[in-house]
Amino acid sequence: MSASSNAAAVTIVESTSGASSDELAAKLAHKRFEGLVMVRTKAIKGKGAWYWAHLEPILVHNSDTGLPKAVKLRCSLCDAIFSASNPSRTASEHLKRGTCPNFASTPNPISSLPSSPSLSANHRKRTSAASIDHVPPLTIVDPSKFTVDLSYPIGTGQLVLSGGREDLGALAMLEDSVKRLKSPKSWPGPSLNKAQVDSALDLLADWVYDNCGSVALSSLDHPKFKAFLNQVGLPAVSRRDLIGPRLDTKYAQTKAQSEAKISDAMFFQIAADGWKSDDIPVHLAVNLPNGTNVFRKAVFSSGYAPSDHAEEILWDTIVEICGSAVHQCVGIVSDRFKTKALKNLEDRHRWMVNISCQHRGFNALFKDFGKELPLFKNVANNCLKLASFINNNSRIRHTFHKYQLQEYGHAALLRVPLRGHEASNFSFIEDIIASVGALQLLFSDESYKEEPATRDVEEMRRNPHFWNEVEAVHSLVKLIKSMAQEIEAEKPRIGQCLPLWEELRVKVKEWCSKFHIAQQPLERIVEKRFKKNYHPSWAAAFILDPLYLIRDATGKYLPPFTCLTSEQEKDVDKLITRLVSREEAHIALMELMKWRSQGLDPVYAQAVQLKQRDPNSGKMRIANPQSSRLVWETYLSEFKSLGKVAVRLIFLHATSCALKLNRPLVRWAGGGRSRDRLQKMIFIAAHSKMERIPNDDDKDAELFALENGEDDVLNEVFVDTSSV
Repeated sequence: MSASSNAAAVTIVESTSGASSDELAAKLAHKRFEGLVMVRTKAIKGKGAWYWAHLEPILVHNSDTGLPKAVKLRCSLCDAIFSASNPSRTASEHLKRGTCPNFASTPNPISSLPSSPSLSANHRKRTSAASIDHVPPLTIVDPSKFTVDLSYPIGTGQLVLSGGREDLGALAMLEDSVKRLKSPKSWPGPSLNKAQVDSALDLLADWVYDNCGSVALSSLDHPKFKAFLNQVGLPAVSRRDLIGPRLDTKYAQTKAQSEAKISDAMFFQIAADGWKSDDIPVHLAVNLPNGTNVFRKAVFSSGYAPSDHAEEILWDTIVEICGSAVHQCVGIVSDRFKTKALKNLEDRHRWMVNISCQHRGFNALFKDFGKELPLFKNVANNCLKLASFINNNSRIRHTFHKYQLQEYGHAALLRVPLRGHEASNFSFIEDIIASVGALQLLFSDESYKEEPATRDVEEMRRNPHFWNEVEAVHSLVKLIKSMAQEIEAEKPRIGQCLPLWEELRVKVKEWCSKFHIAQQPLERIVEKRFKKNYHPSWAAAFILDPLYLIRDATGKYLPPFTCLTSEQEKDVDKLITRLVSREEAHIALMELMKWRSQGLDPVYAQAVQLKQRDPNSGKMRIANPQSSRLVWETYLSEFKSLGKVAVRLIFLHATSCALKLNRPLVRWAGGGRSRDRLQKMIFIAAHSKMERIPNDDDKDAELFALENGEDDVLNEVFVDTSSV
């Protein structure tokens, strides 16, 4: 070992003096092994000594601890093992002096063959028949049995095979087979004890279950995966074992954890998502007061579920969870609008609060705008004409793709919505916005001038008013989408619903002012959707949640009654009296009046409203989201009747989109065979998914996402369309 290597080893020993001797030896051995592997890799590529083609570094493990303890050199020709202290000396004594029985008679390895099919002129001049005679021909097969010439051609110095370069891979496999027959000893892989093997297989099984649907069970039989397991010293994994006893054990553990979380809570909320889709299952989850979400089950249906069927499934789930103590379920949040199921359950069980998902409510605005706002209809029709013209004209399309490749590095057709879906699908408008640079170049190209568009398309694209309207619609769509995405990520509680819709109203007014569009039609659409989605519990939770208390001139923190309409104030009274017994109704209203006049102690109010910066997003967030509920259960215990209502309302979620089941998983479960096994795997995967960081599955999409241009790119590109 060189002096520098010794110095490095001493440094490592000194810096890790607190570790055990076995761990130090393992680190030094592993470092030495990595260095030798790096040297050998370079040598095989032609940048090092010749003997590395035959000497392979290996790690020797301690049979008791399983840790590496030494590095050895293995001769790939005869499997002899040597010290790794001096590879050059080992090569001289073992290979050159003839100690290795297979060195002289072994065919040249593939790595030693020239990589280029042609040789330089000077090299060809130096090559002679005499020198070729010293190159041993392949002796694996008898050349006399074949009509092809397997010898080295004179003047090339290179082996020529009948199949061309592709034969080199097959020849390498043949040589490898010969090596195995001559030296049948297997590669000394890492040695693991039984406990380590069992632990590794348990972790592998957990990974397969957690990613159920994304990881196919058949992939476990892939030859390369099996080779990997063998390389790290693990046995092959049995698919039958994964869907047999091991699955039953994992499911029992996960189920017990889920049941324990639910049983610890005094009450819960059911979240149901998937009613509005025909191709994914309805997933049912349990929201607990401490902020925990627990997956319950997935219900697979062949299509649209009628209201009474949905009502039956929801109630059966409640009874399945809490038996006769149905008062534990204090509400349901569902993604479905105008369904009788939520209303019927709430009417029959007056302690329940059943609301519609806010994420779905905001997304429904796209359909409302498309149907009721003339601006959206006009822009959609014009963009559809432009997209159809480019997609349907082969010469124009070819030129457009050329400029797409030039500007963005990729080319694609402009998306066109299905007939009848223009009102709610604005992806084709986004495509036009994203392709503004390529469109400008297309309109300036000679091919476009030779095959111009129809008169209406030509007039439209020259009209600056068209591009202003496109930008306005795209801006509003982006505004609504960003709010909907934030709702999906943040999963607000019902106390946040009124502020969310008020925030939308303010942004819509700003949008109207920016693009000089009349406010009244747009505000009417927003209010109509708000009323469809509104529930009295929004106002009650907004008033009772200390998070929204407002400080007055005297320094008191009081509930924001001034932010409510007169109708919403009445809704607060009605809801509170409905959620308590008749005997407690007047007491709850008296406590509400006291809450309205006194509010909360300023110190406690400030503690509840304390915010801190989220290190992941950089946004300011509430430091302890559970404080609002805990204040009612501890400090505000004097409000006995009102407190019962407050702690049940404050934790209720306003969205149901807590889980996304992947489509392979859906296809598996729709097969009909082994349904019990599939449901168990679904339960394990969903339970794991709900415990992960939100939007964890979107990281792959973010990795490959391309940055979009600024919104005002239209103003820059089409500032003077008359000159085009």
